[in-house]
Amino acid sequence: MAANRIVSGRTTADAEGDVVVLLIGMRVNRFWAVHQWVPVMLAMFRMLAELARAPERGLLGRVLLTASPRTYYVVQYWESKEKLYAYASAPDAFHHRVWALINRRERAGKVRGHVGIWHETYVVPEGRYEAIYGDMPPFGLAAAHGQVPLERRGRTAKDRFAHRSTAVPADPAAPGAPAVPEAPAGPATPAAPTTPPAPAAPSRQSG
Repeated sequence: MAANRIVSGRTTADAEGDVVVLLIGMRVNRFWAVHQWVPVMLAMFRMLAELARAPERGLLGRVLLTASPRTYYVVQYWESKEKLYAYASAPDAFHHRVWALINRRERAGKVRGHVGIWHETYVVPEGRYEAIYGDMPPFGLAAAHGQVPLERRGRTAKDRFAHRSTAVPADPAAPGAPAVPEAPAGPATPAAPTTPPAPAAPSRQSG
């Protein structure tokens, strides 16, 4: 599906199972410190390009956003938390080299607070997420996991929360999850028969 082709009507994301979301970004604390924050921004673009060339690493999709003139971040959708952590720690990945450099600069006292960096990671189980798009091209969760007609998951948010893929059992605590029936009470176990007391031996009378 073309990334910019508008899909008419209402659609939803075709995600199944856990959804892994990483928010990662930077904040320009001192605009004049261009030599500090520009390399951080360029490093993020380089990491995204590296992941695009190697889809087997697990990045399914990303959205570039800004929260203010100072704060920029990327919403990333990953195949699994295991693949996310594997990339973060892979010695051959650019992310590993960047963090090694940051740690060395911090130990040397060369980090002066001119630029802030942050990330948040969420692993959302099935039944805890839903999405709806109206006349939108594939975007966000739908761009990462596929886009399907709304009826496939339900017209209301409650119905979409209640959707379950065949491979994943329902989470009984999730919104809209069907109630789990209690097991029917079985027949009462009969009490074990009691052993009658042995008869008393007759007493011998003297003749």
